[in-house]
Amino acid sequence: MKNKIIPDSNHVARYCKPTTVENNEILATAFLMRPIDGSLSVNWLEYLKLSTREKEISKIQDVYNKKLKVSPMSRIAVVNVGLAREKVFSESDDRRNIQFKHDPSKEDPSHSGIFNSCLGLIPLSLLRKAYSL
Repeated sequence: MKNKIIPDSNHVARYCKPTTVENNEILATAFLMRPIDGSLSVNWLEYLKLSTREKEISKIQDVYNKKLKVSPMSRIAVVNVGLAREKVFSESDDRRNIQFKHDPSKEDPSHSGIFNSCLGLIPLSLLRKAYSL
């Protein structure tokens, strides 16, 4: 369902292009929202209803391969929704309350967005795990 709030206990994945990866580490710039976008694009992992994180990542890799030019140097960052919301709220000057909402498309049913991020960065300490593509 479009605009459904993603629960704090869930996780999202963010595609990180090679220019946002340095020495195999994901840079903060991977979480910059473009001025023309209304949200930061992510994928809701639990929406996929798969049995393991590895299966979720494999499915997301398939989605990315269909819609993006994927490089072997790309990465996928996995972020816990609740930890991200709490960290951004407590560490941002304006106590920003970011929202994670489901924003599906026919080609990408798990597609979601991070809203109210105001072109800001999500702290790198929130990256739970990065997966190679």
